[in-house]
Amino acid sequence: MIPNKIITIFIGFFLTLGTIYLSILSWNAVKAHDYIGISPKEAHSISITGEGKVIGVPNVAKIQLGYSVEKKTVAEAQKENTTKMNAVIDKLKKDFKIDAKDIKTANYYISPQYDYSNNGKQTLRSYLVSQNLDVKVRQMDKVSSIIEAVGVIGLNQIDNLSFEIDNPEKLKEEAITKALEQAKVKAGALSNIVGVKLGKIISFSESSSGGQIPVYSLNKMAEGMGGGGSAPAVEAGSNEIIITAIVEYEIL
Repeated sequence: MIPNKIITIFIGFFLTLGTIYLSILSWNAVKAHDYIGISPKEAHSISITGEGKVIGVPNVAKIQLGYSVEKKTVAEAQKENTTKMNAVIDKLKKDFKIDAKDIKTANYYISPQYDYSNNGKQTLRSYLVSQNLDVKVRQMDKVSSIIEAVGVIGLNQIDNLSFEIDNPEKLKEEAITKALEQAKVKAGALSNIVGVKLGKIISFSESSSGGQIPVYSLNKMAEGMGGGGSAPAVEAGSNEIIITAIVEYEIL
């Protein structure tokens, strides 16, 4: 059994703690009352925009090659299509040393073709088989020769020739640096004009724009490009990367 003296000591200890806790609450309430109606200190800042522009020369060409053929039966159309497309793939790999990973089937479809009479009756005419390849060419000096070669083989579709920079991250970093430098210069000039002192950077954001500036492109070349022609002049032009940076500075 716990002696009455020990119980009395514990009760006194907890009563003392309770008194201290209530005193702290009362003091905080008084301090809060003192600040009623007073707005907290607002941080003043200014946002500056800078732009960085970098122009790079493309080192990769992308092109879509295809063949469409109509025949009375699906088997006939497939056979001719397969012969043409396999010949192209074989030439791209052997003669132009294009890696298999840079040749991808974009689509392959079979579609019945109908003729329609004046009274609206439809008659099956043939079957259309079409296949397209997406090809990435890493040796830019071979683009013209590839276009000529697929024409000789007899492909009747060349689409979406475009030029790109294979790894644009380095150029983007350079553009960001230029944008930040421009923002810093503008911020310094503005602070001198308005007579304020700028502190640390509070926030930073960026956005990119620009892109390809193609000098030459092909789109849906006519059927029957069968061959013997000369290679077209293909110029890659340049790609422009533009970074806009918005930098927010603290005003001291």
